Amino acid sequence: MDKVYVFGHKRPDTDSVMASITLAYLKNQLGMVSEPRVLGNINQETKYVLNYFKVEEPKYLNNVRLQIRDVDYHRGYYLKETASILEVYQNMIEKKVTGIPLIDEDGYLKGLITEKMLIKELVGGNDTKLLTTYDNILHTLEGEAVLRFDNEIEGNLSVASYRSTTFLNNIQLDSNSILIVGDRHSIIEYAVASKVKMIIIVGSGEIKEKHLEQAKVNHVNIIRTALDTFHTAKMVGLSNYAKNIADTQEPIAFDHNDSYDDFLESSRKLKHNNYPVIDKNRRCLGLIRVTDITEKNKKKVILVDHNEASQSVNGLEEAEILEIVDHHKIGDLTTSSPINFRNMAVGSTNTIIYYLYRENNVEIPYAMAGLMISGILSDTLGLTSPTTTIFDQEVVKKLEKILNIDAKAYALDMLKAGTSFQGKSKEEILQGDLKVFPIKDMRIAVSQVITFDSEAILNEKNNYLETIHALVQKNDYQEFLLIITDVLKEGSYLLYTEGLIDILKEGFELTTIEEGFFLPGCLSRKKQVVPVLVDTIEGR
Repeated sequence: MDKVYVFGHKRPDTDSVMASITLAYLKNQLGMVSEPRVLGNINQETKYVLNYFKVEEPKYLNNVRLQIRDVDYHRGYYLKETASILEVYQNMIEKKVTGIPLIDEDGYLKGLITEKMLIKELVGGNDTKLLTTYDNILHTLEGEAVLRFDNEIEGNLSVASYRSTTFLNNIQLDSNSILIVGDRHSIIEYAVASKVKMIIIVGSGEIKEKHLEQAKVNHVNIIRTALDTFHTAKMVGLSNYAKNIADTQEPIAFDHNDSYDDFLESSRKLKHNNYPVIDKNRRCLGLIRVTDITEKNKKKVILVDHNEASQSVNGLEEAEILEIVDHHKIGDLTTSSPINFRNMAVGSTNTIIYYLYRENNVEIPYAMAGLMISGILSDTLGLTSPTTTIFDQEVVKKLEKILNIDAKAYALDMLKAGTSFQGKSKEEILQGDLKVFPIKDMRIAVSQVITFDSEAILNEKNNYLETIHALVQKNDYQEFLLIITDVLKEGSYLLYTEGLIDILKEGFELTTIEEGFFLPGCLSRKKQVVPVLVDTIEGR
């Protein structure tokens, strides 16, 4: 079964990360092989939760684009570079392909041999030299091993096609000679005495015992074949190493993690059909042919805590969305077939996931309960946010019993852990929980910073405004709004770009505003700020 990736949005907060983990755990219990992932660096609060409940941080997911590994290429299709030319040819016929990668003993890609190379060798190759193994010759000639002293055989081919006296008088044999001969004993005797590298006896011919004994003394390799002289001479060249005729240049290969679209684009420029597939260490995994690709196994994903393409993973359009679990407004995602879409008006995605556990009769382990309650308390600011519902409150009470903790005390510690600015740049603070909202023809970035010490930001208001304007230029935002939510004061201070002045005054019904003004009771970006921006801008 293919692995399913479960992940939240690009700027992972505690609710999205915990939802990824808790839902992936549920899916695994139900038989769906699932793995939680994150699309960016996790924040301090999330790290605190994972450390507290001793849960491993999910791995990073860069994209879900279709990769070469996701298509049905010829996996495991390669031969050792010491395979015979005949073996290469037979494999090509069997697989109905026109190329095959060659590897060394350790599996590293060494070359590529194609149908054109085979034809070139058969038509114009040097058929008087052999460099191969004893076994290759044996298998090519369907022969019988008579004497074997060397695993590798290298030498010059001679065929005893003359009369014996003519051959003995005119042909010089030595230790580099490979002789093809029938049961012509005088020539065999001469070859053994000359300590040739190998004798190939054709027509299942006999060899005298005395010649055999002398061959043992002189370490002469002997093979016997039922083929006649003509066919033996024709076939023996096919026992040569395949690497002898392969392209000496390093073949163009593609990593199995490469994008499939990038591969197609490259292949159109290169105008080849056969490409080895390798891993990051250049070990060969098989062969991909442009003309063979029929099946594409899209990556399977489940989205949590978001349902808008702009907030999701790169390459989502190339993946198969199986399910969405979210508590935000319906976004712009579309699917090619029906999916499970669970959307509830609650304060946290983990509230929904709690009910999914109950509906499927899956017990909630201690760690998963801890992650769930953390996600709920984080997204609802300890159940004080206006987004908090009776469902969130009820679920927190039930999770408290499993965990045997005080939710309020734990929430305070968790939120404090996540609000420290130590070691962070102003840009990192602003981008920690930033979402971009397209409203009419505007792209408005809305960042929320939750803190117990709002003065730390307000005392550097001008420096933060400079950073805000730099981010607007850098990312092509039209406007930028920073919500500084003070947990203790139960309200938020706002910093903003000039284009939002009239919008904020109108939306919040204020006569005057200044940078850093306070909105009492404003705790939720989703429920109390963004709807005001949308209604005001679209109502103009």
